[in-house]
Amino acid sequence: MLFRNKKLVYAATAGFLLIVAFVLPSSLSRKGKGAVRGVVAPAERGTAGLGRRLSEAVAAIRGMGGAVEKNRDLSHELVRVQARLNQLRDAEADNVRLRRAFKFHHQSPHSMIPCDVISRNISGWWNTVRIGKGSADGIQENHAVISSDGLVGKTIEVSKQTSEVLLVCDPAFRVSARIDRANVFGLVRGGGVNLKGHPVAQMDFIDKDTEVRVGDEVVTSGLSGEGGVSPKGVHIGYVEKVHRDASGLFQSAEIAPSATISLLDYVFVVSAGATEEAP
Repeated sequence: MLFRNKKLVYAATAGFLLIVAFVLPSSLSRKGKGAVRGVVAPAERGTAGLGRRLSEAVAAIRGMGGAVEKNRDLSHELVRVQARLNQLRDAEADNVRLRRAFKFHHQSPHSMIPCDVISRNISGWWNTVRIGKGSADGIQENHAVISSDGLVGKTIEVSKQTSEVLLVCDPAFRVSARIDRANVFGLVRGGGVNLKGHPVAQMDFIDKDTEVRVGDEVVTSGLSGEGGVSPKGVHIGYVEKVHRDASGLFQSAEIAPSATISLLDYVFVVSAGATEEAP
């Protein structure tokens, strides 16, 4: 209230001085105008300063708005650049896999048909993948499917354009195998996936008197059987655990298959006659 009364007093005084400046004679009017200017000048300076400050505040607010827009544009650009970088990384990784597959194809002694993996079905019941070639490309059922990492599985259903591949870790998979260091034979069967989601397999019917070590390499034996056409010496995996079976007549070995299908984009189907071609 006191502040409001002071403002009223200042306004009344200024009005009075203006009236005096206009009513008095010119000689006195000049003096009155000078006095009025002296009284009004501080108010004018304050008003001008306030105006400048308001202008500066508006400019700052506008500048902040521009900064927000710039930050938004920079964020969008960063997202685009990151997406492009991810695409380049994926392309480089794909290029590395292609070069590796190409090298494997040309260095392998086996006659093989290169295929790309077009879908995966890894569930609690089936562990299969579909490849993008079929009977029109010379693929037949019950033939080994391999990669540069080792044995992937075998073909089980072949149409004209595509084929289903049963993976090593599927419980229905079987293949005759050999522990390379000990030169002892057995039968590898799929064991599904463990709690970590990694594929597992087991080698059964190993001679109980043969020393089997953790880390021993397991390869295909090349012997025909329910495993289908599988060339000799294809890497399957490494022994992780060894134990006696329930009968006590044989040993069993838990195996970690090396060809992890989740990382595979390209595989090779071993064609007819490859068993005879293998060294």
